[in-house]
Amino acid sequence: MDPEALPGVVVMGAAGRMGRMLARAVLDSPEARLAGAVVRPGHDWVGRDIGTLIGQGPAGVAVTDSPLDALAGAQAVLDFTGPATTVEMADLCAQARAVHVIGTTGLSEEDLRRLSLAARHAALVRAGNMSLGVNLLAGLTRRVAEALGTQWDIEIVEAHHAGKADAPSGTALMLGEAAAEGRGQSLPQVAARGRDGITGPRTPGSIGFAAVRGGDIVGEHDVIFAGQGERVVLRHMATDRMIFARGALRAALWGQGRPPGEYDMTDVLGL
Repeated sequence: MDPEALPGVVVMGAAGRMGRMLARAVLDSPEARLAGAVVRPGHDWVGRDIGTLIGQGPAGVAVTDSPLDALAGAQAVLDFTGPATTVEMADLCAQARAVHVIGTTGLSEEDLRRLSLAARHAALVRAGNMSLGVNLLAGLTRRVAEALGTQWDIEIVEAHHAGKADAPSGTALMLGEAAAEGRGQSLPQVAARGRDGITGPRTPGSIGFAAVRGGDIVGEHDVIFAGQGERVVLRHMATDRMIFARGALRAALWGQGRPPGEYDMTDVLGL
């Protein structure tokens, strides 16, 4: 197939750890072409070949700090940046009718409202975690929570590298949403975070979160169902960030030709 006939994919935050992996995933794929690589304004990568910079050899794609220029002629955007950048990019994707795949975490309610508005005009795929295993874990969490009910306490423990800026992780919140949905609850109303000091007994029916930060931990998530005399623990451990990059690219390809709307990885994976 003519490479120019393949869906063009733009990678946001291409100089970051996740951005470089996303660029590698696209360059390695026979189903997509790298149409653009975007970095923050004034970055010293601007104007240089992204393939050379990430050790893949010349790719013929110069790094830019202009998302609008990168999006010209592209059909999808992979975005694991920050909330402000993601919201801005959502508006551009809506105008270009490009699939916007979002792995950004730490989004506020206002950010999510803006994304929903953008999704009226283009397909938007957002997930706290793009891996197949984690999305299976979310499905299991929902079913176990539904089966066990509020008589069992739920605690979600997540661990990530020392540089992660937000807590709980987007994946932990996704698992919390799955647990709350299984019980017929609203997560904001039952979430318990940041316990410290004399907190008193645990509130029945609450869903607790705990965050660990250290070293180079890629991502570990435990969903603990604690009952009287027994516990059920569901666990996922990520050892290679490429699982997220491959999942994001799969979402971008899946989104081609989809009608405008908000989707997640359960849609992409048919779960």
